[in-house]
Amino acid sequence: MGRSPLFRDRPLFRDRNDAGVQLAARLLAYADQDAIVLGLPRGGVPVAYEVAQALNAPLEICMVRKLGVPGQKELAMGAIAANVRYLNPTVVERCQVSDSAIAQVIAAESQELQRREREYRHQPPLGLRDRTVILVDDGLATGATMVAALGTVRYQLPKQIVIAVPVAARGISQRLAQEVDAVISVVAPETMRAIGLWYMDFTQITDAEVQSLLRLARLEPGSAGHHGHSAKT
Repeated sequence: MGRSPLFRDRPLFRDRNDAGVQLAARLLAYADQDAIVLGLPRGGVPVAYEVAQALNAPLEICMVRKLGVPGQKELAMGAIAANVRYLNPTVVERCQVSDSAIAQVIAAESQELQRREREYRHQPPLGLRDRTVILVDDGLATGATMVAALGTVRYQLPKQIVIAVPVAARGISQRLAQEVDAVISVVAPETMRAIGLWYMDFTQITDAEVQSLLRLARLEPGSAGHHGHSAKT
């Protein structure tokens, strides 16, 4: 569906906002389906914001936290969310991560998850029951965080679940497509490497930027994305 950025003159997306706009163009069929857009923090929130604006849908945050391999934090060996813990046995075995090391990572990331819950959640979350839920992140590499997100979303009995990401590793995308109603991406390379290679600007998102986007989405549903706001990516 797309070539690796190693064979491109430049990355496909200018930044996460641009990626969200391109992704939203592939999701317009969900505009009239009582959809709710859930962004995975932090990098998925600017992408989800643009999708929510295009679909005139509410934006919420899906509280999920990656479990990085000790010494290789960007490599996900699993993820946690409310009432959900997922470990990728292939990554754990390949990286020879001990049970005690896993426990330490889970403890630390659980604290961070609770901190983000306090920082980002200033009102009760919207109910997902019988609604179309669109789960959005800035990319899908190992799929660990998305699997954890799926676990917590399924618990709330939505009508259908759609995974939407600008770039998705083809194998992971195909595997997750068996578990949800649809997986939609702008590009699905056979070889992924790092998500950031697909972006010109892949700067880390701050708490303040997440809070700002969530606040804008509440204040101006369906219109804030067209008032010149641009989150730094």
